[in-house]
Amino acid sequence: RARADQSLPCKLRALAMEAKEPTVRRALLIVDVQNDFCPPSGSLKVGEGDEIIPLINKLRKDISWDLVCATQDWHPKDHCSFAENNKGAQVFTEIKLKSGSKQMMWPTHCVQGSKGAEFHEKLVLEETDKIVRKGTHQHVDSYSAFFDNDKKTSTEMQSILKKEKITECYLVGLAFDYCVGFSALDSKAAGFKTTVVQDATRSVAPDSEKTMNKTLVDAGVKLQSTEDVLKALGSAT
Repeated sequence: RARADQSLPCKLRALAMEAKEPTVRRALLIVDVQNDFCPPSGSLKVGEGDEIIPLINKLRKDISWDLVCATQDWHPKDHCSFAENNKGAQVFTEIKLKSGSKQMMWPTHCVQGSKGAEFHEKLVLEETDKIVRKGTHQHVDSYSAFFDNDKKTSTEMQSILKKEKITECYLVGLAFDYCVGFSALDSKAAGFKTTVVQDATRSVAPDSEKTMNKTLVDAGVKLQSTEDVLKALGSAT
C-alpha cells in the first residue's frame, strides 16, 4: 500500500509532462504535380519532373500522415504571368507589371479547367486529400501555397493546417526553386516545423535552385532525402 502511494507523485509528474508536450501532427504537402509541369509534353515542364512521382507515392503510402494536401496552379487565361498576355514579353525574362511589381514571364500553363492543370495521372490521390488552388487572380502570381506573391491575399492552406492542428509540414513537388521553396518559407514563417524532401522535388534552373537552397537553410527549413524521412517516420502512426 505504501509503495503504491509513493509511486503516485511519479505518475502525476509523468502525466503533467505529457500534458505540456504538444501532440505532433504531420502533413504532407504535394505541390503542383500537374501535367503542364511534367515531361514530356507539359508547356512549362520541369526536367525529370515526372521522376519524383514514385517517391511521393511511396512517402504517402509508407508513412501515416495526419493530413495530405495537394496544391494546383489554377490560372485564368488572362493571367499576368503569361508572356502571351504581355505585349513584347519573352518567356523566362522578368518584366515590370502595371502594378509596379516584378514578374517572371512564363509560357501559358495550368489554365483553369485545362488538361494541363490536372494532376499527373500517376500521382496517387485520395478522397480525403485537401486540394488547395493558387494563382487564381488575374493580376498577381502565386508561387506559395499559402499566399499570393504580393502577400495581400492568402489561400486556405494555413487555415486547413490550423484546423487539423498540424505541427509539422513535409513538402514535395514542383518546382523546388519556385513553388515548393516559397511554400516552405511561408510554412516555416507560419510556425510549422518544415522539411523539404529534396529528392522528391526538381528545379527549373540550377542558379535559382542554388539560391533557394541557401534561402531555405538560412530560414531554418530542413532539407532531407526520401530515405531519411522514411527512416524517421516510416513506422510513425
